[in-house]
Amino acid sequence: MDATPSPSSSSPFDMVSSALGQYIPRGGAAEAAGSAVSQGDRAARQRVPANPTPGRQEQILGAVNLDRDLRISRCNLDAPVFAGLDAVTGSSFVDLLPPGDVPTVTRRLRQVLETGEPHVARVQRLRRGDGSELVVSMSILAAAAPQEGLTVTLIAMARRLHLYAAETAIGTSLDIGETAQSLAESLLAWGDVAAIDLDFAVWTGEGVTGRQHGRVRLRRAALVPDRVWPDGYVNPGDDLPGDASRLLSLAIRRDDAAQAIVIPDREAIERVLGSPRLVRALVPGDRAVAVACIPLVLDGTPPVVLGVAEVWRRADRPFGDSELLDLQELVARTSHHVDLARQHQREHTQVLALQRRLLPRTGGDTIETASVYQPATPDSAGVGGDWVNSFPLPDGRTALVVGDVVGHGLGAAATMGQLSMEARALLSAGLAPDEVLEHLDETVTLLDDADSGLAAGYSALGSTCCIAVYDPVSHRVALSSAGHLPPVLVPPGGPAGPLAVHPHPGLGTEFALREPFDVQAFAAPPGSLLALYTDGLVEDPAISIDEGIGRLADAVSAVHPWDALPQAARGLVSALAPVRRRDDVTLLLARVIGYRKGDTATWRLPARDDAAARARMLVSGLLRQWHTRADTRDRVVLVVDELVANAVRFAGGPLTVRLIRAGHGLLCEVGDTGNGRPRLGRNEPLDDGGRGLHVVHRLTTRWGVRWTDTGKVVWAAFGT
Repeated sequence: MDATPSPSSSSPFDMVSSALGQYIPRGGAAEAAGSAVSQGDRAARQRVPANPTPGRQEQILGAVNLDRDLRISRCNLDAPVFAGLDAVTGSSFVDLLPPGDVPTVTRRLRQVLETGEPHVARVQRLRRGDGSELVVSMSILAAAAPQEGLTVTLIAMARRLHLYAAETAIGTSLDIGETAQSLAESLLAWGDVAAIDLDFAVWTGEGVTGRQHGRVRLRRAALVPDRVWPDGYVNPGDDLPGDASRLLSLAIRRDDAAQAIVIPDREAIERVLGSPRLVRALVPGDRAVAVACIPLVLDGTPPVVLGVAEVWRRADRPFGDSELLDLQELVARTSHHVDLARQHQREHTQVLALQRRLLPRTGGDTIETASVYQPATPDSAGVGGDWVNSFPLPDGRTALVVGDVVGHGLGAAATMGQLSMEARALLSAGLAPDEVLEHLDETVTLLDDADSGLAAGYSALGSTCCIAVYDPVSHRVALSSAGHLPPVLVPPGGPAGPLAVHPHPGLGTEFALREPFDVQAFAAPPGSLLALYTDGLVEDPAISIDEGIGRLADAVSAVHPWDALPQAARGLVSALAPVRRRDDVTLLLARVIGYRKGDTATWRLPARDDAAARARMLVSGLLRQWHTRADTRDRVVLVVDELVANAVRFAGGPLTVRLIRAGHGLLCEVGDTGNGRPRLGRNEPLDDGGRGLHVVHRLTTRWGVRWTDTGKVVWAAFGT
C-alpha cells in the first residue's frame, strides 16, 4: 500500500489519508497486515480479525484512488476492519463488488467521472477474499486537479451507523421512485435481492386511508441489484399480479395489524404462492431462497400500510432475530420519507395537470403556435408557476401571454391559474395589454394581503408577465411587460434578436416603485417567428442571462419556415434547457401568418351626416366582389350603417371602417375618437336611444368594444 502522503496535498484521497495517519495505530493488526502485504504475503490479507481491538483500534475509514479506467491507482485501507479486501494497485475496483452490483456501481462511477458531481453515502457491499462481505458507506468524488480519476471513500458500517447512513441517504429526494430505490439499496446489505412494492395509490400520490382490506393493488417501485431479469419477473413500474398483491397484503396485515413475516425456504414459498406463475413473478432465481417481508407503515389511528419491502437471500443464510429487528427498524424509520414523497407526488400531479390545462390548444387562422412545458426535475422544490397561453380574441386578433409566478407548489399554481384566467378575460373584453397588467398588478397585491391572501406563508410579489397582441391586418404586435424577459423576434430574412422592451419591476412591487406599464408596437411581417419563454430556458450559471437569450435567438433563427412548429419547439427546448432543471422551462413559438391583402379593406371617412350612406355603398360593393350571400350582405350593410351613424352622433371623427373576410365568417369594425362605451339597454317602448345596438345584437354572432390610444373600435362578427 502507498505511504501516507504529505499533509500539503489537496486531493480528496490525500486529505483522507492524512486523517487516517493521525488515527490508525501502528502495530498490532494494522502493522501486521501492512508488513505482510509489503512482503507479498497474500494470505495475511485474507484473514479477518475475529475480535478487533475496541476503541481506537477499531477504525472504520478508508480511501481508494481510481484512474479513468476504474483501476486502483492508490489505496489506504490500513484499518483492521478492511482486512481481507484484495485491493491491489492496478486491479479493477469492481472486482471488490458482488457480481450483481457491478452494473449499478460502474454506472455511478462513470457518472461522477463525466459530470464531476459527487455521489455520497451509498450503502454498498464489498467482497472479502474468504467469501464474506463487508457493508460500507461509499462516497465517490472527482479527483482534484491536476490528477484525473476518482477518489472513493469507504466507511465500514457498524449496525447503528448503517441505519443512520441508510436513513440519511433515503431522505435526500422527494421523488417517490428515487426514495424507493434508495430504500431498496440500503436493504440489500441484509440480502441478495431487495424489492419495494408500493400501494398503487401511494405511487400516484393519492391517499390510502379509509380503504377496504384486501382491495390492494401493488406496483413495484424499486428492485436491486440492477440486472436483466427473466421473462415473467416483476420489474420496476410493473403491477404485481392481483393474486400476489392480495397474498402479500393478507400476510402483512394479519389480525388487522401490519407485521413482518419470514418464509424460510423455497418449498414454503412455493406452498404459500401456490402457482408457478406467481413464483416466476416474485421469486428471484432458481436457487433455494428465503424472504423477509416488512410492511411500510405510516403511524396513525389506524396505522396506514404504504406497501411492503422484500429482502431475498439464499436459504443457507437464514434471517436471525437481530437482523429482522434491524430490517424492521430501518423500514420503520424511512416509511415517513416514502409518505413525504407520496405527498410531493400528489402535489406535483395536481400542479402539472393545471399547467397542462393552461397550455394553448390552437393558434387560429392568422397565427400558428406551439408550446412546450417541462416541469422542474422531481428532486427540486416542486412544479413552479410558469404558464403560457395563446388564444384568438373575438375581434380577430391573437393574444400571446407568458408568465412566471414566484414560488413553487400549490400556492404558486393557484396564483398562476388565477392570473392566467384573469388576463384572458380582460383581453377578451377589449382591454389593452398595459391595462391588463395594471389589473394583474392589483390582483397580486390583493393576494399578498394578510386578510385576503391566497395562503399563509406564500407571496406572489415579484411575479412577471408579458402580453403580446398580434393584429393580422396591420401585421404589428403590441407588447407590454411586467418584469419579464423580452420575447425574441425573427422576421423573414432576419436578423433575430430580443425585442427592446421597456423594463418594469414586476407585479405587486411597492407603490413607490411602480411605474406605468408601457405598450410598445413592433412590426411582424407574415412569416415572422416570435418566441416567448420563461427564465428556466435561458438561465445557466456558467453564462450571463444576455448570453442565454442570445443562444435562444440563434436557435430560433435556425428554424426553417417549412419546419413543423411543434417539433421545432421541442428541439429548441431539448437543445437549450439544462438536463437537471431547478426551475420550470416554458416556451411558446408563434409563426405569424396574417390575412391576405385581398381579404381586408379599410376606409377612412369624415364624421358627416352622409358617412353612413357612404359606408353602406363601399361595404356593399366589396361584399359583391367577394360573392357574399345576399342575406349576409344585407345584415352586414345594416350593422355598418348603425355603427357609423352612432359614431357620427356620439363620438366624432374621423371614422375608420374596416371589413375582414376571415375563414367562414366576416368581421366589420368601426373606429372613432370617442371614449364613451356603447351599452345595450333594456329597450323600453318609450326609449329614444339604444335601439341601434339592439339591431346590431340581433344581426351578429358577437360584438364588442376595444380601446385604442385615440378612441375606441366597435366590432361585429358574422357567420356566413
